[in-house]
Amino acid sequence: MLRNQRIAVGATAGVFALALAVSGCGSSNSGSGGSTSTTSPSTSSSSGSTARPAAGTLSTAKVDKVGTVVVDGKGFVLYRFDKDTAKPTPRSNCYGTCAAQWPPAPATGNVTVKGIDKSLVGSVTRNDGTKQLTLAGWPLYRYAKDDEPHEAYGQGVGGIWFAATPTGAKAMTSDTGSSSGGGSGY
Repeated sequence: MLRNQRIAVGATAGVFALALAVSGCGSSNSGSGGSTSTTSPSTSSSSGSTARPAAGTLSTAKVDKVGTVVVDGKGFVLYRFDKDTAKPTPRSNCYGTCAAQWPPAPATGNVTVKGIDKSLVGSVTRNDGTKQLTLAGWPLYRYAKDDEPHEAYGQGVGGIWFAATPTGAKAMTSDTGSSSGGGSGY
């Protein structure tokens, strides 16, 4: 009897934890939106050094099955999230567990661009006060499962995550409607 109670309590706790993790990524956790800026913001704290984009350079790269996309200074693909907003005011809606899987691209110092219109590059202030890079108003992110430059495992995840093109649009895979990465879309 005591064993059955322990199992039931453990299962309930697991379901509760899962519900918290999923719900944290679909909401903004704040009633205020972000604002664009081209000032020199401080470095964002994200989980793990391998998930953090290199500050300072945005460029383009041709990625197999995705096309020409935006990459950070180390060559890692940057993504946009359909649950974010670009207009009228940029706003990030990826926090908590979502931001651990999809680390925000920090806006640090002046950004150098190669193959991208600099007027499209800006930043948004996140709920924690850090700055995140934007492209055409869309906040930019890395994908934690991309562990090598020019990988795009995040392309199409959940039908809501897409590599960013040099104009800030969604990159479309050659086999439309499929996801190359799987995993949590949030």
